[in-house]
Amino acid sequence: MSLFITDECINCDVCEPECPNDAIYQGDEIYEINPSLCTQCIGHYDEPQCQQVCPVDCILIDEVHPETEEQLQAKYEKLQADKN
Repeated sequence: MSLFITDECINCDVCEPECPNDAIYQGDEIYEINPSLCTQCIGHYDEPQCQQVCPVDCILIDEVHPETEEQLQAKYEKLQADKN
């Protein structure tokens, strides 16, 4: 599943540069995550980097966009292929 940022976000700017897929962006009020780009860092890291740096723990699993690890891996591979 992709991740999402709750309204507890304090706009501290630490998550956006950590995302290897550029899935995190500044929304109207808080940072947001594009679910079509989020792989939970599968293919890049063992753990989602945004969750590791978030000081308020407001980045959670997005139950609205369920995906298996295999689907996240396939998304990662497609994103990498699209870069070339």
